[in-house]
Amino acid sequence: MREIIYKPIGIIRSPYKEPKGIPIQPTAAKGIEGRVEVYMDFSEGLKDLEGFSHIILLYHFHLIVNSKLIVKPYMDDDYHGVFATRAPSRPNPIGLSIVRLMKIDDNILYIKDVDIVNGTPLIDIKPLVPEFDLRNVEKIGWLNRNVNKLPDSKDDGRFLKK
Repeated sequence: MREIIYKPIGIIRSPYKEPKGIPIQPTAAKGIEGRVEVYMDFSEGLKDLEGFSHIILLYHFHLIVNSKLIVKPYMDDDYHGVFATRAPSRPNPIGLSIVRLMKIDDNILYIKDVDIVNGTPLIDIKPLVPEFDLRNVEKIGWLNRNVNKLPDSKDDGRFLKK
């Protein structure tokens, strides 16, 4: 298989006009409001989603430069393999954010804790289910010495298209 093609199911709206300055994870974007506009062709798939407090958004990093296998992530001065990071510059530029679902009005999802740039294409939505998704994690690799930097870490534009 050489190519996989996905079509966006909607678009993500947020107060962020560009990646630079955005919190780098949803937990550092507490209270930031946004919305997801699901295209009408897919709105029927929202049935029963309002019963969940949190959802997983999968999206396309549409403003990212060519992928790199070795990257310097936001919270470290050392270089790491891209698969050991959450950096957006990836072979398949897919982002993942867990956000709070506040309400649904027709095909519009009102969300909080948004760390996504305005206009980002949405690929998929999944409900967050703690029994499915949460684990007792024993190791967090190189981030163990840097995870405390999260509240102050922001996108500095290093992965933007030039």
